[in-house]
Amino acid sequence: MLRSALLATLGLLATAATLSAQTPSTASPPAASPPPPAAASPPPAAEAPAGPEPMEDAQTGDHWTYELRDDITGDIKSTITNTVTDVSGSEIGTRVATLGNSNSGYQTFDRSWNLISNGAWRYTPNDGSGVRLPLAVGKAWPIKSTDLNSTAGYSSKRSGTSKVVAQESITTRAGTFDTFKIEASYQVQAVNDPTKKGQIVQQTWYAPAINHWVKRSFASRSDGRVREKSTVELVEYGRR
Repeated sequence: MLRSALLATLGLLATAATLSAQTPSTASPPAASPPPPAAASPPPAAEAPAGPEPMEDAQTGDHWTYELRDDITGDIKSTITNTVTDVSGSEIGTRVATLGNSNSGYQTFDRSWNLISNGAWRYTPNDGSGVRLPLAVGKAWPIKSTDLNSTAGYSSKRSGTSKVVAQESITTRAGTFDTFKIEASYQVQAVNDPTKKGQIVQQTWYAPAINHWVKRSFASRSDGRVREKSTVELVEYGRR
């Protein structure tokens, strides 16, 4: 959860000066001079609220919650929370929990948020959906992976390209973020039947300040037809 900022106030001590003068005389003493006016107290100073804690390096307990929307029907399909369970020098383990479902899944990423494993699926070397730092508009990199589901006995190849196409400010229910917009376009083709293939376009708005995406859209086609269109948007995030 985000920490609230504390307001600090400064106190001002005012000193009063007094005059004491008497002249030995039989005449009435002169009227005492009025004391100088006290200096006006400046308004209390307040510290600016602290921004979100930087999350450039993943830590155990970091979490991001998303709403998944079906862009074909417009319906919100689910609310999903990804929580970091462990971090090593090369990998990040996460638990995936869906609101209303007591069962959790687990995913493993490399340190650039490329997916390595997801349940029964293994991606070698990774699925190519992460980032390649440092990011800059125009930067591009290849996507090349073998996807294997050993339980189902299914294997496919994916190939394509990711490219940073813009820098954009994105507002979701979780706040406003400065992001890099990354567009990935790739093909997935079955190893045993090359006629089975699909084309995917994925757009990711990655916010360096929270080391994650704040929005991601996904569209897939096969046989020349749209099969799926969906978007996830960040609604809450934090650090343990």
